[in-house]
Amino acid sequence: MTHDFISLAIIAAIAALAPLIANLIPKKPVPETVLLLLGGAILGPHLVNVIWLDESAELLSDLGCGMLFLLAGYEINPKTITGREGKRGLATWAVSLALAFVAVHAFTGVQARGLDGLAVTIALTTTAIGALMPILKERGLMDTRVGSSILSYGTWGELGPVIAMALLLSTRATWLTVVILLGFIVVAVLVARFGHRTARADGLIRDILFAGRDTTSQTFVRLTVALLILLVAISSLFDLDIVLGAFAAGFILRYIIPKDDEILEKKLNAIGYGFLIPLFFVVSGAKIDLSAVAAQPALLVGFIAMLVLIRAVPIFVSMARDKDPEVDAMGARNHATVAVYCTTALPLIVAVTSVAVNGGAMDASTASVFVSAGAVTMLLMPLIASLTYRAANTRAVKWLEKENR
Repeated sequence: MTHDFISLAIIAAIAALAPLIANLIPKKPVPETVLLLLGGAILGPHLVNVIWLDESAELLSDLGCGMLFLLAGYEINPKTITGREGKRGLATWAVSLALAFVAVHAFTGVQARGLDGLAVTIALTTTAIGALMPILKERGLMDTRVGSSILSYGTWGELGPVIAMALLLSTRATWLTVVILLGFIVVAVLVARFGHRTARADGLIRDILFAGRDTTSQTFVRLTVALLILLVAISSLFDLDIVLGAFAAGFILRYIIPKDDEILEKKLNAIGYGFLIPLFFVVSGAKIDLSAVAAQPALLVGFIAMLVLIRAVPIFVSMARDKDPEVDAMGARNHATVAVYCTTALPLIVAVTSVAVNGGAMDASTASVFVSAGAVTMLLMPLIASLTYRAANTRAVKWLEKENR
């Protein structure tokens, strides 16, 4: 138990220092997430060895991952992924999956149909939309046209791989997995509808919920935590990735909680970004073996290059060919901004490689390289995207100035 508290204290120290260091760097080019991962990697079991990955740390890390995706699911409007651009996002993700399968078969030494090949294939199609949320908020992109496109394309880069993991990496029969997935979706929709009606209908339950929201009862916060843990537990029980349960919890929460409830959102952000989510990233970093990464630089660079070709290029082409006037008016630089942001990957790479390692199909050193590649995208892609976005805005300002002369 003493070891657990010492390890947790070190993790908490990394989480506290990361924003301070990030803000000391001029123009803040390095996201806090990268510093959290780096701190975990340096102090983890592969180097300094003062962070121990025991069951306590893993459990808290899983809760942090769940909270990350709950907040992502809460932020995303279902119309964003079911609307016109959302459907293009789904089609584009399917193209990325096909390209990834071909690339793994043609350019790697693994079997594309084997567990390791399927894990790499799925990892190449991911978008870390949950990890992108704080970056998009920080840069004021959430309520912009560019932000809307990032959510439309990026959300399918999160949901698509989760579903693919359930179908392709499961040891169950495919038809049984499909039945379980459909059952899970039906339960989530029914709970959302019931919660929506209960929270808005006059009665004892509604009165209790609203009366205790700002007292020591903290009813909405407790309801949120209970919902998250329940759906994550159900996901784990049926061998589904916990991301699916967390996303579903966010989806349900969006229908239960009154719209634009900034107070609740601040409370959830405090719990998530103040404690659980940083812990998830530090623990994820602690799993990275930096010496193994240094020994395979070609694999690291190759994986990042394939991520760009398989994820960013199809999104850019899709947006460039979109005849919608709003999308066309964004211009090539903003199309590139969306594509680059959507190439940011990490949490699902951790999940996918963990499945492959636990199944004995991938060694831990190779998994470390893939996770490190995801960490590099967390640094590079938002940085590159900020440059393309700035260039697009600068060009627009110059054009307006010219028109007004």
